[in-house]
Amino acid sequence: MNTIATPARTSLPRVLVVTLDALTQRMAGPAIRAWEISSHLAERGHRVRLVTFGKCERSDVRFGTAQVSVESFRAEVEGADVVIIQGFVAATFPWLKDVPQCLVVDLYDPFQLESLEVEKYKPLPERHAALANALRELSAQSVRGDYFICASEKQRDLWIGHLALAGRVNPETYDADPSLRSLLGVVPFGTSDSPAIQSRHAIKGVIPGIGEDDPVILWGGGVYNWFDPLTTIRAVVRVRDTIPNVRLFFLGMKHPNPDVPEMTMAVRTRALADELGLTGTTVFFHEDWVVYEDRVNYLKDADVGISTHFDHVETSFSFRTRILDYLWAGLPIACTAGDSFGDLVAAEDLGVVVSECDDAALAAGILDILNDAGRAQQIRDNVARVAERYTWSRSLTPLLDYCAAPRRAADAARLTTGGGYPGESGLPVMTKAGIALRSAVRVMRTSGVSGVISKTKMRLARSGRRGR
Repeated sequence: MNTIATPARTSLPRVLVVTLDALTQRMAGPAIRAWEISSHLAERGHRVRLVTFGKCERSDVRFGTAQVSVESFRAEVEGADVVIIQGFVAATFPWLKDVPQCLVVDLYDPFQLESLEVEKYKPLPERHAALANALRELSAQSVRGDYFICASEKQRDLWIGHLALAGRVNPETYDADPSLRSLLGVVPFGTSDSPAIQSRHAIKGVIPGIGEDDPVILWGGGVYNWFDPLTTIRAVVRVRDTIPNVRLFFLGMKHPNPDVPEMTMAVRTRALADELGLTGTTVFFHEDWVVYEDRVNYLKDADVGISTHFDHVETSFSFRTRILDYLWAGLPIACTAGDSFGDLVAAEDLGVVVSECDDAALAAGILDILNDAGRAQQIRDNVARVAERYTWSRSLTPLLDYCAAPRRAADAARLTTGGGYPGESGLPVMTKAGIALRSAVRVMRTSGVSGVISKTKMRLARSGRRGR
């Protein structure tokens, strides 16, 4: 079997981490993930550079950070042994398929499914174009990645199917590891290894209209089209009938990446709060994204962390990173069923899980938590126990182990320069003849001579089309 050897090294490999997101004081999920990956690799002794094509205002003594341009990116890649990419990179730089570096592809965000919601309210041609762009990127990633990572076992099922269709589940990768864990590993989004310690109040007694003793329900992230904050608002109206001073606080309305526009659902959320006369009295919107290191002060001022969404395909394969913050801060969780975290909350008794759009059940669950101190403490104990499973040092283990001993994929030598699985086109003539003979025998058994003739005509037609 042909293989592409990985050169022997006398020190830990150099690692380049690439993100498209802004590296600023206010970071969204992709940038946070890239930052934590860089931090933990550096702590293990790797020489790490974290680069972004967006704004770069953060630095760290443990690793280098920089904003790169299209022109300077190749030099960054050539200076590394391992390159970790996320988002729209592989198709933008097609020369990546030919470089000798080990390429890690981070698939924690199934953006081809996400695009169906992001573009939902746009004209149909634009929606098709956005999906085509996502699929083009995934195709480029699939045919070049040496190691792929995703956020959950459920996501892994999705990506196994995708890689199989791309020809990456093949005799070489299967023989190297029948579990395919060496090709596709599970690396969840994590929580801080340090305890969540509040240094100041950020909501209670600070935000006008929210008192020091008011129960706070926290929406801990952005408002995107795939979420359902409208049901949350309606549930809070019901809760207010019993607990008049309950408050709902939306943590970040404006995404820190200027390339991410405000979504339709954010507009609808503000409109509903205004329509019901809740804005500034029961429902509060924090416009700016919170500084990454300061978010703990908001989280610790909350009594319940909430996340509601609709039942659609994005939900099935999502990994709600905001819920990890709830776990880290020890918050009881109220959420919708249907995703990985909904299953976790239900199985481990971490709060309340309801069906989509059921504001009555959601309100009842929140009241159960807010009105029963014993019940709330029981949930918090469960949350603290489960949170230990999701620290960054644990979740990143498969990736850290790979980077310590990186290797090209078992099928790297078979990947064509055009990017794709060579299949029968790369087989010897006698091998292809044997395959054709076995196929003819199968057709003869099921369809007789006429079936063989029909099959032969189809093959000749395909051959003729390829020859044009």
